[in-house]
Amino acid sequence: MQARLSYTTVSPDALKALLEVEKYVEASGLEESLRDLVCMRASQINGCAFCLDMHAKDARASGETEQRLYGLSAWWEMPFYTERERAALAWTEAVTLVADSRVPDEVYEQARKQFTEKELVSLTMTVIAINSWNRVNVAFRTPAGHYRSSRQAHKEEQAVPHG
Repeated sequence: MQARLSYTTVSPDALKALLEVEKYVEASGLEESLRDLVCMRASQINGCAFCLDMHAKDARASGETEQRLYGLSAWWEMPFYTERERAALAWTEAVTLVADSRVPDEVYEQARKQFTEKELVSLTMTVIAINSWNRVNVAFRTPAGHYRSSRQAHKEEQAVPHG
């Protein structure tokens, strides 16, 4: 696939805006592993190859298992996810598909059992952020496969013996 255009070059201010939302998400206090699952699931729904590549690499670098990554597209059938993760994944699907789902009350109630109000706002912002990235990357056909996880690079730096 060939990129239609490089939005980061054409409009650096658009990139800055998305990065500001990303800063909020990263500082929100939600577990990195939970954010990884949310980003992967939304990216699966939206068919964003670039984001799937990125978040799979980041998740693996942080210790996520292959089994949980492979099972994510059918998470409700898999025993590998906690109740908190299940609530987050259901919320992710409902918010990502808001035009179809209208975010059902039962999904909200499931999420409220697992997340404080502030955490639920942070979770929603996480879903908003990844959906924004998905839409930009899908629309402009950002090629997948070239991303290198900064988490992996950090792990490699820590593994080098210092003398």
